[in-house]
Amino acid sequence: MEDIIKNLPKQAKDKHKENKTFFAKLKKKPPKQLDYIMQELHEEEFQRTNCLECANCCKTTGPLFTDKDVDRIAKHFRMKPSKFIDEFLRVDEDNDYVLQSVPCTFLGADNYCSIYEVRPKACREYPHTDRKKFQQISNLTLKNVAICPAAFNIVEEMKKRIKL
Repeated sequence: MEDIIKNLPKQAKDKHKENKTFFAKLKKKPPKQLDYIMQELHEEEFQRTNCLECANCCKTTGPLFTDKDVDRIAKHFRMKPSKFIDEFLRVDEDNDYVLQSVPCTFLGADNYCSIYEVRPKACREYPHTDRKKFQQISNLTLKNVAICPAAFNIVEEMKKRIKL
């Protein structure tokens, strides 16, 4: 897995132009069955992929924290939301709450998340490859293929299955 993660940014860069063109066409004319196809590709890939072997998303990027996430996680820690924010989060250039630093504070050496049951919505949904109206998040997906081996594989399979 280490080799795959190490080579992923270069592979994603090599495929970037091809992927960008594919997603531009997908956005213009998404197939009727796109949500169904993406659900299927997502499920197939995650039957083969064990996120605990990788955790690259947690090691290299931080999720956005919604107000609901902040409230839920603060409650989990039995702290006031403002104290949770002060201790773990900062406001980024888009005015969103994000982690103060990466790798994620809540990621253990064993790649397990210490707040898994109450983790942010962005973490629960990552890499967003089973999202409805998938074509609307092409910019996010282009970034995720450089971080998540599963997202990379899903996009590669998607290009084989969906002829545009």
